[in-house]
Amino acid sequence: MTDGKDGQSLDLGLSRVELRVSCQFLLARETLAKPNPCVIVKVQSDGGWVEAGRTEVVRSSVSPQFSSALCLQYLFQEVQPLELQVFDAQGDVGAEPQVREDDHLGTAQCTLGQVVSQKRVTRPLLLRNGKPAGRALMTVTAEEVSGTNEFVELQFRALKLDNKDLFSKSDPFLEIYKLHSDQTEQLVKRTEVVKNDLSPQWEPFTVSLHSLCSGDPQRRLRVLRHRETGGGVGRDPEIQIPSWRSRGREWEWEWEGRERRGKGVWKKSGSAESEWESEWESEWEREWEWERGESGSGSGADRADTEVGVCVWTVPLSSQLAVFDFDSSGRHDFIGEAFTALADLQGGGREGEVTLDCINPKYKAKRRNYKNSGRIVVTKCRTEKVYSFLDYILAGCQIHFSVAIDFTASNGDPQSHSSLHYIDQSQPNEYVKALSAVAEVCQDYDSDKSFPAFGFGARIPPNYEVSHDFPLNFNPDNPECEGIQGVIEAYQQCLPLVQLYGPTNVAPIITRIAQLAQEELKTMTAKQYYILLILTDGTVSDLAETREAIVRASALPMSVVIVGVGFADFSEMRALDGDDGSLLTSGGRSAERDIVQFVPFRDFKHAPVSSLSRCVLAEVPEQLVQYFSSRGIAPGPKGSPTSPADPQI
Repeated sequence: MTDGKDGQSLDLGLSRVELRVSCQFLLARETLAKPNPCVIVKVQSDGGWVEAGRTEVVRSSVSPQFSSALCLQYLFQEVQPLELQVFDAQGDVGAEPQVREDDHLGTAQCTLGQVVSQKRVTRPLLLRNGKPAGRALMTVTAEEVSGTNEFVELQFRALKLDNKDLFSKSDPFLEIYKLHSDQTEQLVKRTEVVKNDLSPQWEPFTVSLHSLCSGDPQRRLRVLRHRETGGGVGRDPEIQIPSWRSRGREWEWEWEGRERRGKGVWKKSGSAESEWESEWESEWEREWEWERGESGSGSGADRADTEVGVCVWTVPLSSQLAVFDFDSSGRHDFIGEAFTALADLQGGGREGEVTLDCINPKYKAKRRNYKNSGRIVVTKCRTEKVYSFLDYILAGCQIHFSVAIDFTASNGDPQSHSSLHYIDQSQPNEYVKALSAVAEVCQDYDSDKSFPAFGFGARIPPNYEVSHDFPLNFNPDNPECEGIQGVIEAYQQCLPLVQLYGPTNVAPIITRIAQLAQEELKTMTAKQYYILLILTDGTVSDLAETREAIVRASALPMSVVIVGVGFADFSEMRALDGDDGSLLTSGGRSAERDIVQFVPFRDFKHAPVSSLSRCVLAEVPEQLVQYFSSRGIAPGPKGSPTSPADPQI
């Protein structure tokens, strides 16, 4: 037994960690070409390996550093095995990369606990036969994700960058690094390449506040105290303080915002100690070196009552921006870099833009009149809070679950044992299994536990006309069934009363649920979100109309889950799932977001029931959050103060 306080402490043990991956010395599968590596991260689930995420593709590199981060829940009380596979991705630049088993470059295994405890784990890559993949190594780092749920939208452009190409202009791209207090750096974002342009503008992107600066936008200017005992030498060229040397000094200082103050004890060899307090009154640059070999640089000015001294530790900056000229061989030319902090970018300048000099340190050291290698302009820096799925659920958002079942003739005669609709008293058919697995999860988020249930593709009484959205209980005024069992009973009672027919049209049922979601849209609150489960045995007949219906529904608070029953060719159904790119209508209209998840039931026929529900509902939380956040609708009854125009269904 634990009291309330102890019970709360258990929640504090739940942590999420952010994994980042880099590789070295990857094998090149072709003699004259470097690989395009991509890493797939898998976790163990139900005795097998399940993909948890994958990195972006880094073109032409044998030692890639990936900017993609993977967040996993860390459980101290469990061993959480990880498998990281490296593949040479195929496909043109800009196209969806294809990963094939023949393109495997190596695999590394470890546990999440090992990465968390050691912060950085390096493993040799092994081929499928268990032999080493040459000298190939993989390094995995872990960092606990802070409690912040804020994201930063950034956009950059550049002006008059140095040209690195002889017969054309450079093809620049930008990299952003987070600098840690131990002076190590972590790649956060790599932009796209802008071809043949010395004043490029890169596409806007969004990155979490944690990834960018560990949740601390003031990192460069944060309070930092350092206490040191020892000796050192230094010089200050700007304010012409002569070189100094001291031994036995002890000091403490802090740096907060733009106010810099220090205090401590300064003891020169052979003299008495004198206490001092100082305030930086002017800016200067200085280099220093400890006798034990460490070095660094900083800026400020130090006035003491009895001595003028320089004693400052290098302050870690929050972000480094580096610009490169892309080379298809992977040997990208360095153009320049700039250092900044998120707080500086948020301040803005003229017209809200912040301009930074792009500096090449080598050029600066060698060229007397060197100014810069161009300029980096921050055109957008906006921070917004992104709520989680749990935030919306805890604030009262209900999941409105409905189901539509395929009653077309291709299912076979329900009286035949070979029919997909055959009712066997000893075990449920695939329709009932799929329905039960998904509805069992969704029912916990629906307070009344009543689910609208429909059929499509059958001739229904009394006139036996074909319908594509008839209620299973034949009550058009109230198609809801009480609980999962109520839906199953309505389905089984409906079977002998209808004639299986066709075609397989699903656009009408999608449109019907979309009309309910449209009414919810008008409230501009996060009170209801709609999930439509479609169970079908084959490819839809009205594919163009279905595309149109899905694209229209993508602007509404709803998701569509499709489970393919039987052994038909579902290749066209996969095209409705927007994972491979935005879904388009015949007229070229693009879906606002991906709202469809398609899964063939046969892939889970011999797996635990939970595996199917976990897969088909995996994208729903993200889809829900994406919808409400895109419209500025916060959790709770009030929602957003603004109301965009209603899309027409």
